[in-house]
Amino acid sequence: MDKPEWISKKFYKSNEIEKLLDENLLNTVCEAANCPNKWECFRKKTATFIILGDKCTRACRFCSIDKNIRGEKLNPNEPKKIAEVVKKIGLKHVVITSVTRDDLEDEGATHFKKIIEEIRKVSDATIEVLIPDFNGNRELIDIIIDAKPDVINHNIETVENLHKMIKPIGSYENSIELLNYVKERDKNIITKSGIMLGFGESIDELAESIEDLKDINCDILTIGQYLRPSEKHIEVSEYITDEKFVMYKKLALEIGIPVVESGVFIRSSYNAIDSIKKIMK
Repeated sequence: MDKPEWISKKFYKSNEIEKLLDENLLNTVCEAANCPNKWECFRKKTATFIILGDKCTRACRFCSIDKNIRGEKLNPNEPKKIAEVVKKIGLKHVVITSVTRDDLEDEGATHFKKIIEEIRKVSDATIEVLIPDFNGNRELIDIIIDAKPDVINHNIETVENLHKMIKPIGSYENSIELLNYVKERDKNIITKSGIMLGFGESIDELAESIEDLKDINCDILTIGQYLRPSEKHIEVSEYITDEKFVMYKKLALEIGIPVVESGVFIRSSYNAIDSIKKIMK
């Protein structure tokens, strides 16, 4: 399906941030995933760092990040370098996400913890981690929880019926249970998830997934449009109108999700600092 002309976004430049990232050999999901909001977020002093290398051990059909059965060797200096850049830029909100590293013994959980600890030493920025499912291993999830980030985000990505189609490895049940476990272990941690639309989901299926998130006390939900990264990726079945995104936001709020961001260009980290402020009031 061809992308309609009304799906367009004005881009800005932030050479200061790009230069610091390049000099420190740091990756951001803003660049790796071709996020349409990256310049806007940079201007608001927020950024999403992608850790554990730039190769993912899974092959999700919607994602533009390169795949490899084994990722690259971890950079032991990455935690301090990220903390240094956070301090230099004066970031107010930091999102740490990663490729999935099924090839590592701890799947990268300890690396997440080290980065949170290093940022805490030099910055008062709020910290959000957008984590993989860790194959449902609670011992690994505990490592993240015990590091006490302000927000733990894990995207369910799509409705249950389509989950296996777009994410051949992993399961909808694991994703829901991960978020549930976080809230059970530490009710003070904000939980967050995201859904992309345009894979062929029905409104009833979407409502069921929102109900699932409400039942596990998920605090924040982001709803956005899937945009096909290349012809190798799964096709878009529908481009959702602004009017429908408004309707879906209303639906999610009525179901009981406290904070909902819904729109064509909404992504997991978009306006993240504003969303968590609403919860922290």
